[in-house]
Amino acid sequence: MKKGEIYEGIIERVDYPNRGIVWIDGARVIVKNGIPGQKIRFVINKKRSGRAEGRLLEVLEKSPLETREPVCSIFPACGGCMYQTMSYEEQLKMKERQIHSLLLEAVKKYGRGEDSAGSFSWEGIHRSPIEFGYRNKMEFSFGDEYKDGPLSLGLHKKGSTYDVLNAGDCKLVHPDMTRILTCVWEYFRDRKVPYYKKMQHTGYLRHLLLRRGVTTGEILVHLVTTSQEEHDLSPLTEQLLALPLEGKIVGILHIINDSLSDVVQSDETRILYGQDHFYETLLGLRFKISTFSFFQPNTLAAEVLYSVVRDYIGDTRDLEVFDLYSGTGTIAQLAAAVAKEVIGVEIVEEAVKAARENAALNGIENCRFIAGDVLKVLDELPEKPDVIILDPPRDGIHPKALPKIIGYGVKKIVYISCKATSLARDLEAFLAAGYQVTRGCCVDQFCETYHCESLVALELPETQA
Repeated sequence: MKKGEIYEGIIERVDYPNRGIVWIDGARVIVKNGIPGQKIRFVINKKRSGRAEGRLLEVLEKSPLETREPVCSIFPACGGCMYQTMSYEEQLKMKERQIHSLLLEAVKKYGRGEDSAGSFSWEGIHRSPIEFGYRNKMEFSFGDEYKDGPLSLGLHKKGSTYDVLNAGDCKLVHPDMTRILTCVWEYFRDRKVPYYKKMQHTGYLRHLLLRRGVTTGEILVHLVTTSQEEHDLSPLTEQLLALPLEGKIVGILHIINDSLSDVVQSDETRILYGQDHFYETLLGLRFKISTFSFFQPNTLAAEVLYSVVRDYIGDTRDLEVFDLYSGTGTIAQLAAAVAKEVIGVEIVEEAVKAARENAALNGIENCRFIAGDVLKVLDELPEKPDVIILDPPRDGIHPKALPKIIGYGVKKIVYISCKATSLARDLEAFLAAGYQVTRGCCVDQFCETYHCESLVALELPETQA
């Protein structure tokens, strides 16, 4: 087996996160972007130390699990989602198997063998209340579907950083968002306005960022461009406000972004209409959300996730709770109802500002939010926690922060992760310190994709607490 060689094989299973396993002459090859049971053609693109990886070229035969027709026009070329031809039940089964086996392996490896595994109660997977139209935030890119082609607005082709497919019928978002996308795309297409070319650093149109409250229907529209051209955007604003939408546009913003990196950020923000924020409700609390505020992208599934977190935390009456990596303070506010005090720590200052505003909005007075790196803030806090909630970024907890968190010796820790491999890795330190994984589950917030939230409850036995 050599790099560049082409093979055919069956995907035996898919491991977390999206790693298809194909066996060729007794050798295992990892091929991403497939579904268990598919017969595929692939090319070997990486081979070292006995490990081989392949790039999917073609699906030769469908999987028996593919029992549905695609629901949008750009599947499977689009990289936005990949499991829509599987029933939702099969998606859930696959995700649960992946995460359960990953976490169970970590518990057995880093804990005290089968004894540790015996204390681990696996509680399955919680489904999203809605399968489609669940995303409350989406970033679409301007570009072309092929070199020098007509203007497109949508999502990148799978595996491509340049080609952009029109996403006018994307089913991950509410129809209001696709109506807005189509309106914006047609407006600039008809006027032949150029998109920003990343290699040449020339052009005007960069992204369309849409945010929509699932429970309120309030919508923010953000047009992201460079400063290389000036256009009168008032006709576009009028067209957007005239659209027949189920929800309501409460703000239209023009974001100027001249950075070289392909991310949505603001050098300057101009309000073309309305306001720069919208409101969303979650488990009875009201949240003010602005352009760059972090908020779980599936509101209804976030309610499921936070209900589980609240259950895992248990009784916090008269206890000091630390919510580390607290974002806009959603979990902190939910925990505050029965806690003595909740201290949230978050490195993104805008998120901390939003957390403070939201706590005030909900009349919560026993939440305190600190802007700073968890690694540094923990050294400066005089308070000692009784319970710790962890919801770190995808890469998990900084290795230097782990000993500080463990050093508090709290009886209970709840760890939420959007990347189960990071959680499995971090479990080593907790288990080595004597913690036991007592409960675990996953919550599907990202239907049709390979992403999934996972969470565990860690407890320190009475003899060590």
